[in-house]
Amino acid sequence: MQSLFILGRQPALGLAELESIYGADALKPVGPNATLAAIDPSQVEFSRLGGSIKLCKLLTELPTTEWRDIEKYLLETVPEHLEDIPEGKFKLGLSTYGLRARPTEMNASGLRLKKLIKARGRSVRIVPNKTIALNSAQVLHNGLTSQTGWELVCYRVGSKTLLCQTYAEQDIESYAARDQNRPKRDAKVGMLPPKLAQIIVNLAVGDTNPLYGPVVLDPFCGTGVLLQEATLMKFDVYGSDIEPRMIEYTDTNLRWLEKSFDVVRSNGPDARYFSLEVGDATTHTWKPMPNFVAAETYLGKPLSKEPNETLLHTIMGECDRIHRGTLDNLARQLPKGARLCLAVPAWRIKNGYKHLKTLDYIRELGYTRIEFRFAKASDLIYHRDDQIVARELVVLQKN
Repeated sequence: MQSLFILGRQPALGLAELESIYGADALKPVGPNATLAAIDPSQVEFSRLGGSIKLCKLLTELPTTEWRDIEKYLLETVPEHLEDIPEGKFKLGLSTYGLRARPTEMNASGLRLKKLIKARGRSVRIVPNKTIALNSAQVLHNGLTSQTGWELVCYRVGSKTLLCQTYAEQDIESYAARDQNRPKRDAKVGMLPPKLAQIIVNLAVGDTNPLYGPVVLDPFCGTGVLLQEATLMKFDVYGSDIEPRMIEYTDTNLRWLEKSFDVVRSNGPDARYFSLEVGDATTHTWKPMPNFVAAETYLGKPLSKEPNETLLHTIMGECDRIHRGTLDNLARQLPKGARLCLAVPAWRIKNGYKHLKTLDYIRELGYTRIEFRFAKASDLIYHRDDQIVARELVVLQKN
């Protein structure tokens, strides 16, 4: 069985995340924002993926990209499968990617399907299309991934169309709750989105099973966003920060998470849910030293407009000092083969990005930068159009 992943706003991040967890051989990118995967969707822990917005089960491949032909196929086959759906009102939605279909055409097709389904004695609601692809709110609020709901996804690949059924959708309400309802927030230290935190953790831990006790270290834990996402993935976590106030914030937020999201503590003689301590990442000693490091590091001074050359040089110099010191300190303590994913600053300028000079000395510092088959390192930059300081995701392995 095959799955189709619809990727997020920056597809390269989602591809690298999937490749990190499932391996490159399992993936087959099929478009600018999607990849097939040789994985049964029931085996995918979709809630831990920050870079994918939709997980679909591949039903069939149609030898056409014409909406009239696709509609004809749906009219012939959808009513035949009604007996497989439990009793109750049936909800049906349609989404297309890459096809020359207008929302008005899709709504007309929905009405024809509704007529056929009702003729079979089944109550049905068709979710109307304002755009050619339903958004996450429409899918979730209409129960299209429930036992009595379907979202049929038509994805164009060359001269063919993949017909899929949505298996899981990105839970936007849960993300919002984890982000906005945390008791301790501080905009001055940056607001790491939970989805990006998930990607960082997944790039660090890869396919590691959290049930065997691995610990994820964040040496720049701030208010604990990254640690909360690692915790929800069932990893034990270890955080440090140079600011005592941030340790207090993280402690409060992780305890809130435990109560609000039914987090189960680890069991065993060495059990711990989380460990926190004050420490400068350039000099601190972590005991015991985990095998995984995942962090949004120090991003430097916030900028609302492109700085002049002198100011940028000063900011980059400070950031390089901290990052070089941190990587050197970690290298002395990490075991061989340990894996890291660090979100480091990259500064947007007119002709692209300015990068940390520290990244030119990764091998000298004792690391190898991990390359991905389907995502270039230069594309692993999380940014928004109005931001000067972006986050460059750097995945490393200790030599």
